[in-house]
Amino acid sequence: QVQLVESGGGLVQAGGSLRLSCAASGRTFGVYAMAWFRQAPGKEREIEARISESGGRTNLTDSVKGRFTISRDNRKNSVYLQMNSLKPEDTATYYCAASRQFWGNYDYWGQGTQVTVSS
Repeated sequence: QVQLVESGGGLVQAGGSLRLSCAASGRTFGVYAMAWFRQAPGKEREIEARISESGGRTNLTDSVKGRFTISRDNRKNSVYLQMNSLKPEDTATYYCAASRQFWGNYDYWGQGTQVTVSS
């Protein structure tokens, strides 16, 4: 099991940047693939970025590719989402999630952090 806590959300203007952080508990953080999901108002939660256990590979959706970067520091039990060139459509609650497999189900979740991008 792993416990996750997101932070770093806020209100920014379009074109701005934010860096989200996710702090994980336990000594087994390095065995989990990690991901960032987001849920916009009135929409379903969707995965936007994932990163392998070692950080050696990542996968991002087309909507954020080129603007967002996912990274992790296993020594700090943390995963990050650097968000640049933010758009109003990026407005959502962002969730950190963990899986034992890169392409598997992400079964462990944080509480979410709100990102709001104004026009």
